[in-house]
Amino acid sequence: MASGYDGVFGAFPYALRSSESRLFKCYVLASALAIGLIALLVGIAVVVLIGQTAGVPGGSLTLSRAFYIVIGLLVVLPAIAPVLVVARRRRRGEESSARHEAALAAAGFLFLLSLYLGLVASMPETFALDGETVTRPTPSGVFAPVIAALYAIPPVLSWSVPLAGAALVAAAHRIFG
Repeated sequence: MASGYDGVFGAFPYALRSSESRLFKCYVLASALAIGLIALLVGIAVVVLIGQTAGVPGGSLTLSRAFYIVIGLLVVLPAIAPVLVVARRRRRGEESSARHEAALAAAGFLFLLSLYLGLVASMPETFALDGETVTRPTPSGVFAPVIAALYAIPPVLSWSVPLAGAALVAAAHRIFG
């Protein structure tokens, strides 16, 4: 096994190889896919924003372009943190139990779920799609109470759902680390 890794990208294969927890190994793979998808979406959003505002002079538009990147980083950091923590501990030879790794993986999966739930919470009651006014679907099925609770969150506060997921990742590290 290699004695270390080179930066963030090298932390993923290193954590995958050195982890004792199968759940954590699954999280490494799932988070790599999720982070790649998020990076792709943020990149496309920045390109679209630049394309829509190319003829407008700088100023506040430069700030909004940077804001997209900052939001992208804030979404990615809690997803990447468990991988970096385990890779760093393993590289330094510190104690990293399978229980700690499994707790970080579970919290990481819950964070990824919270990103989706935050998107559900941010959905406005009505919105325009291809020139038509669309109403969000009414909650039904087994998860109807959860969806209704998410719809009850004002869209302006929908960021609180992923924030709670990020806090869960930090709490898992603190409690089980």
